Amino acid sequence: MTVVDILHDLIRIPSVSSVSNRSVIEYSQLVFHRANWKTALMSSVDAHGIEKLNLIAAPPGQTPDEAAVDLAFLCHTDTVPPSADWTAALKPFVGAGNVYGCGACDVKGFLACLLTAVNDTQHVTFSKKLRIILTADEEIGCLGSHRLLAEGKLRPRSLVVGEPTSLHAARAGKGYCLGEVVILGAEAHSAHPRQGRSAIYGAARVILAVERFAEQLGQESNALFEPPYTTINIGTISGGTAKNVVPAECRFLVEWRPIPGRAASEVPDQLGQILEEMKQSDSAFRGEFRVLRQQHGFETPCDSELVRSIQQLTGRASIAIPFGSEASVFATLAEEIVVFGPGDMRTAHSPRECVPIFELEEAVRCVKSLMQG
Repeated sequence: MTVVDILHDLIRIPSVSSVSNRSVIEYSQLVFHRANWKTALMSSVDAHGIEKLNLIAAPPGQTPDEAAVDLAFLCHTDTVPPSADWTAALKPFVGAGNVYGCGACDVKGFLACLLTAVNDTQHVTFSKKLRIILTADEEIGCLGSHRLLAEGKLRPRSLVVGEPTSLHAARAGKGYCLGEVVILGAEAHSAHPRQGRSAIYGAARVILAVERFAEQLGQESNALFEPPYTTINIGTISGGTAKNVVPAECRFLVEWRPIPGRAASEVPDQLGQILEEMKQSDSAFRGEFRVLRQQHGFETPCDSELVRSIQQLTGRASIAIPFGSEASVFATLAEEIVVFGPGDMRTAHSPRECVPIFELEEAVRCVKSLMQG
């Protein structure tokens, strides 16, 4: 089977994060077993009672039970839900030299490349300790990778994380963090506002303070990124029950993407200080902040062996990525990490999602070379 054939099969398998990824794992497992690779499954049940699986595969002569390895390829198996008008999301097709479909580049294209490389290296003896890791629930918080880390199942010296980078070696990435601010007030009829306390007014004052802090972060600089600083976004806000009721509660989500070298806790610490200052100036003020997700950025030196190897294989310069990935989970564990894969993230999560066939074929050659290097 060609890499395009395998990718078509994978796209046809529904694997949004709200369902079990068992079908994708079992399809992959068949490929590994035909090539005499050994596999180990780690099963868990999510908050909705749905089974999720991580898979560790080791080539012939090696065992998936040994956590310390020289090189690992990491690839998630879930996709985001396709929009309601994307009726052909699970019906892959080829057009203008691209494969189209849900997950084509994020990230079933890279998974197809891994499985094709395994097929093409059935009679190769691998000199280094090598693993392929397939994870669950990346799209909703890298949950599968966090389980791997918590259970001590993987300690790679070098790690290639599959994401669409147009075959550039992405050697750095911002972290991804999320938290929720809750401001509490007291309800009253809007004709008598002094009988209550507006949580929305309180939230507005906090939001203005967050905006001022975001401007301060803009003074940082890491030339690898655009913009070159830690960004903060307040993406959603909700509060109140009716137009004529003073709102008793207001909530908003704060998202921040720290540049490498900046602590992921920097924003929570500052938000905690903002809320404390509000309380000191107004004893009736009530608010709290809760971290929902906190992942550091990562940066691998440009002269690292893994970065140089991929650059030589592809002829493409290394880059940094602005989106989150599982690389952040292993940032403090692996000696060198590169995010790499075919396709462009700007097409992902939409009916435009596609991956160039020539990039798929080139990625297979690159993966095979790294496996045998």
